Amino acid sequence: MKLKVNAKLDPKFQPLSVICRDMREATRENGQDIVIAVERNKGYTTTYKTRIFPDGTGHDEENFRFVERIAKSLLWVAGGYKIIIAGSDTVGNKIKDAYTDGGLRDFDVHFMERVYEQPFTVEIRAIEDAPKDKSAAAPIGRHLDGCRIGFDAGGSDRKVSAVVNGESVYSEEVVWFPKTNSDPNYHYQGILDAMKTAASHMPRVDAIGVSSAGVYVDNRIMVASLFLKVSDEDFDKKVKNMYIDVAKEIGENIPIEVANDGDVTALAGAMDLEDDSVLGVAMGTSEAGGYVDPQGNITGWLNELAFVPVDYCEEAMVDEWSGDYGCGVKYFSQDGVIKLAPYAGIELDESLSPAEKLKVVQGLMKDGDERAAAIYDTIGAYFGYAIAYYTEFYDIKHVLIMGRVTSGEGGVILLERAQEVLDKEFPELAKKIQLHIPDEKSRRVGQSVAAASLPKLN
Repeated sequence: MKLKVNAKLDPKFQPLSVICRDMREATRENGQDIVIAVERNKGYTTTYKTRIFPDGTGHDEENFRFVERIAKSLLWVAGGYKIIIAGSDTVGNKIKDAYTDGGLRDFDVHFMERVYEQPFTVEIRAIEDAPKDKSAAAPIGRHLDGCRIGFDAGGSDRKVSAVVNGESVYSEEVVWFPKTNSDPNYHYQGILDAMKTAASHMPRVDAIGVSSAGVYVDNRIMVASLFLKVSDEDFDKKVKNMYIDVAKEIGENIPIEVANDGDVTALAGAMDLEDDSVLGVAMGTSEAGGYVDPQGNITGWLNELAFVPVDYCEEAMVDEWSGDYGCGVKYFSQDGVIKLAPYAGIELDESLSPAEKLKVVQGLMKDGDERAAAIYDTIGAYFGYAIAYYTEFYDIKHVLIMGRVTSGEGGVILLERAQEVLDKEFPELAKKIQLHIPDEKSRRVGQSVAAASLPKLN
């Protein structure tokens, strides 16, 4: 594989965006059509159509490995408890073996079962029976009419705003400790107090919007790090419906909408840019994503980009949690910086926390150290190719890059190299996609105000 822009510190990097392009090219003359789909709550279905080598022509293992990476990506982009493979029984059966209890993708299976409260299955179909896309039709967000509460649940502080016809008339930020508290009543009371405070600054409450880290289905909390210490029993009994229950205490029949904080960040960016098709990527402790579609809506997709593979190289670093290789968390987070440090010739003290290790590299960057610059240069190359891969699933006009990894001069280098990848390797995308690091001006809409805009009034 010859890349037009190299990942300076990682010569074995094999971007999945280029693999996809190469597969389309290699199968142009005699390829076999295949549709990969994932189905989630309410039958919502997201599909991906491509070509592979015909079954039984000596490429079965290559076909499987390629389709497995796409299926995995689609699963963590859109979410689902069912994978559908239409067009190849051979590949379909291998995927079925991989996505079972104890199989190659055991982690993914159990995570999705917890999110969607359904047993995970793989279905094999003929190409003529391939599923069609089915998405949520109702737009979410940008509703600024009436008196609204916007709540933003962070891991170290919670922020709430009282918003009247799109203007914040009151907001407060309160330090809290949700990740270290095992009593769900602590979380409930904190959320309720915040909302009651906001309500007291308006004549009435017409709607409540919530931005919170984690996975949400139909406003229910399915997986969220805020409740890390809460037992499984208490989680099921007292946490899952917490936002719905709090809304009922504020008033009867008040519409509430709960969304992942990545999506709300992308929505805030879209409102500020006054445009749509926005992908937000936060590079911090992990890689977080959010998306606003071409119609200006939040999709209800998972957008868990940390688990989406970007590197096809089987020798790529393995993520300790999911047990999989080449996934975004090891490329676009503080782990990505730490991973590259030894290759740049930087020794980091093992007794330091990951956040402290990142600060050391950022300090070297501030001092103009070329070794630190090489790390950001490499991450920028990774990211340019990853953006191209994300366009396999998202329609993108704007990419917002955020998080502590992107702060300072390192973020500028990262962005420049990503732009170079698009310019040289994917010129058709470079014409369409703009890259942004939000400044303070871009944050003026605010997370909690964007959250307040989520529900539509009854």
